[in-house]
Amino acid sequence: MPLHLYVATTSKGKLRDFRTAAETHAVSIDPLPDLAAIEPPEEDGDTFAKNATLKAVYYSRFAPGAIVLADDSGLEVDALSGAPGVRSARFAADAGLVDSPDANDNSDVWNNIVLLQRLDGVPPPQRTARYHCVLVAARNGESTHLTDGSVEGMILNAPRGTGGFGYDPLFYLPKLDRTMAEIDLQTKLSLSHRGRALAALLAKLRI
Repeated sequence: MPLHLYVATTSKGKLRDFRTAAETHAVSIDPLPDLAAIEPPEEDGDTFAKNATLKAVYYSRFAPGAIVLADDSGLEVDALSGAPGVRSARFAADAGLVDSPDANDNSDVWNNIVLLQRLDGVPPPQRTARYHCVLVAARNGESTHLTDGSVEGMILNAPRGTGGFGYDPLFYLPKLDRTMAEIDLQTKLSLSHRGRALAALLAKLRI
């Protein structure tokens, strides 16, 4: 019987990434039913592992018997002492940049602007960074498995590409001479932090 998993995320980009990665392993992944109606937990952990575990355990209580996945992931920039890290999705908001209530969600754009401002004047050799993802599986309110994945790169001084989401237009992969926003989805998932974390988790779930 094919493995079926739920993932607790409202991010269309994350869901697309997980589903694309799962297809290569003959696994089906769907968003947790009625996720939008569930009051989200406060993500107050200071590490990716703490936040991912908190979310997986919490949301698994809403799908008895099912395996529920939750991740926490982000960008770690060496020149910024690992920031934005767990605050990656809220980097601009932390800096006081908030869209008007009637605006489209431009958080990715603002986050990239703040990142470029913080790295202004930092030379290319010192703009090393990585995407890091921690993925946790839980069932019936208990954590069962934890894996992580990462991919190394550099931060450009201007965005390139129109694919992906988040910091992808600025995240440059030297070996490919492309940003994450310039590669196709299958290639991205074969080397991305999220794809690697999921592959490691699926290997554990099948033991």
